[in-house]
Amino acid sequence: QVQLVESGGGLVQPGGSLTLSCTASGTDFSAYDLAWYRQGQGKQREVVATISISTYTDYAPSVLGRFYIYRDDPRNIMFLRMNSLEPEDTAVYYCYAHNRKLGVQSWGRGTQVTVST
Repeated sequence: QVQLVESGGGLVQPGGSLTLSCTASGTDFSAYDLAWYRQGQGKQREVVATISISTYTDYAPSVLGRFYIYRDDPRNIMFLRMNSLEPEDTAVYYCYAHNRKLGVQSWGRGTQVTVST
């Protein structure tokens, strides 16, 4: 399956911004629908944003207007730009890739985002 590696997490103050990246290896990114998930402490994993092969995007209501998902298929990189971060955004963020036709999917290991003073 495709291997995914996230980067860009860290500690940021409320109102700040971070950009997460997800780099894929072992496959052509262009054949996969992609998504960012997150899981806060003691919470269930939830979808944050999705982007299809055709670049159709969808966002969780809690991040709509603040987060932006985009992809660079020639470089096999997908990004999540996070603006106006809130303490409630604190979570481990995971990259997800899915090829429905091939039945192949993969999760990254996750990157920690902490929003705190």
